[in-house]
Amino acid sequence: MKNKNRDKILENEQIFHDDWAESEDIMSIDIMKRNTALTAPEMRFIKDKLGDIRGKSLLDVGCGLGEASVFFALLGANVTASDLSPGMLKVTNDLAARNNVSVKTHLASADDLNFQEGETFDIIYAGNLLHHVDIEETLNRFRNHLSKNGVLVTWDPLAYNPVINVYRMIATDVRTPDEHPLKMSDIRLFRKYFNKVETEYFWLTTLIIFILMALLQRRDPNSERYWKSVVDESDRWAWIYKPLSFVDKLIYKIMPFLKPLSWNVVVFSYKK
Repeated sequence: MKNKNRDKILENEQIFHDDWAESEDIMSIDIMKRNTALTAPEMRFIKDKLGDIRGKSLLDVGCGLGEASVFFALLGANVTASDLSPGMLKVTNDLAARNNVSVKTHLASADDLNFQEGETFDIIYAGNLLHHVDIEETLNRFRNHLSKNGVLVTWDPLAYNPVINVYRMIATDVRTPDEHPLKMSDIRLFRKYFNKVETEYFWLTTLIIFILMALLQRRDPNSERYWKSVVDESDRWAWIYKPLSFVDKLIYKIMPFLKPLSWNVVVFSYKK
């Protein structure tokens, strides 16, 4: 019964993401902005922490539209983009071609990566993926496909912020019902499978921007993805994001116990 339920969830995920891919206009996707904008702090942090990735093999699991895959390819990595949605993989290929890079696509779910035993990567990246899957099983699977001294980079939403939880209850059309934002117990699982684990937290007081989008601008959270819009509109929100991001860093430093109230956590996990 459990397998049947999971198969149904995967089928629904594929349909949801195929429909999402069909609705996208790749001509409007600015790869560099999506990954380096002021309001994309997770990817800016990841890029800086990874350093020079030229020539490294990188697997992007749950690649979605391929924004991260193409970005990493532009930085010189040998990228394999994996997703359960054929529609998303088509967009990824089109986006790569538009940006004059090559990305290998691979149709598979995170539940079964469908790689040969012993096939490994220097870097495995999974953005906004783990909160859709069995985290422990997926971490174990990722570890098996990491090369020696490889690194797993993930980022996902956390479960505790009341503002985001209200948003989740409202924005049902742009989310899938299987989502389970990470708890601190989930983050502790990383240390079970990796020798070294480092975390970084993002979006605390800066979440005020999303409140302004909903209450002041009256924008429908079911007709647009706020987390995409805030990146595309980074210049518009710089006036408030800059001072609030400074406040966030200060809070994280003097009151680290508030970190779980952040929206997102980036986790770097190292295999030796």
